[in-house]
Amino acid sequence: MAQIIESIPNISNGRDKEVIEACVDQIRNTPGCTLLDYSSDESHNRSVITYIGNAEAVEEASVKLVKKAAELIDLNHHTGEHPRMGAVDVMPFLPIKDCTTEDCIELSKKVGARIAEEAGVPVFLYEQSATRPERQNLVTIRKGQFEGMAEKVQQPDWEPDFGGRRIHPTAGVMAVGARPPLVAFNLDLDTEDVQIAKNIAKIIREKDGGFKCVKSMGFEIEDEETGKKYAQVSCNMTNYQQTPLYRVVETVKTEAARYGVHIMKCEIVGLCPMKALTDCAEYYMQLNDFDFEKQVLENHII
Repeated sequence: MAQIIESIPNISNGRDKEVIEACVDQIRNTPGCTLLDYSSDESHNRSVITYIGNAEAVEEASVKLVKKAAELIDLNHHTGEHPRMGAVDVMPFLPIKDCTTEDCIELSKKVGARIAEEAGVPVFLYEQSATRPERQNLVTIRKGQFEGMAEKVQQPDWEPDFGGRRIHPTAGVMAVGARPPLVAFNLDLDTEDVQIAKNIAKIIREKDGGFKCVKSMGFEIEDEETGKKYAQVSCNMTNYQQTPLYRVVETVKTEAARYGVHIMKCEIVGLCPMKALTDCAEYYMQLNDFDFEKQVLENHII
């Protein structure tokens, strides 16, 4: 059976199509790698790229991507709703088939060392690759963002794992690591009041006493076609089995109603495990004794 590792890097550009395509081309043109998806958000000024392959192919594509992004993206002139610290902000590796978490941890270390040496971008190891507990959480590493990172890396506890106490002058620093599947999930509200989204995000996120395995923030988003602004609750569901998507949807509905606000729509960013969506179908359709393994057609033919 062929080994499959997935990577889902986020690059800090969601507006310049030429730059985005040049970065994505690094994946397209790497033998052994398959580009699965990429999507961009202008308000966040961020693109999410998803690809798979064996360890050697994913390693090569990942290093090439960072080198190209560092060449084309200058964070000194970057603005956007989403926090960022690097031209490639984060690069996770996930075990999909015939590989283990340990394989992805080892890959993250190899890729991190190569990025620091070949692209000149210092790297923090995060999540399951973290070398110390406070580096497991990406939010903690990213605190200070690009503008504050040159000072942060001089602090005793914040030397990057690769690349030394410095930042790349235009591409900053980045996080590389192994982690389980994550669902990036946004809920758009029918209000321009971003404070409502921020209040709701605080209620549902784990670090402020909300749901386990939920990270969330409130943003102001501008519709690319109409120019109309609205508030968004943006979530990273780091374990959709611990906290399912429908539980977050129902809580956001309830909290938004306090302000006379409703959810306009939801979106999944990038790819999503099928089980995360069938769990929602089971809940909303009130399916009785639903068996995911037996009753989902694709489980019998893939």
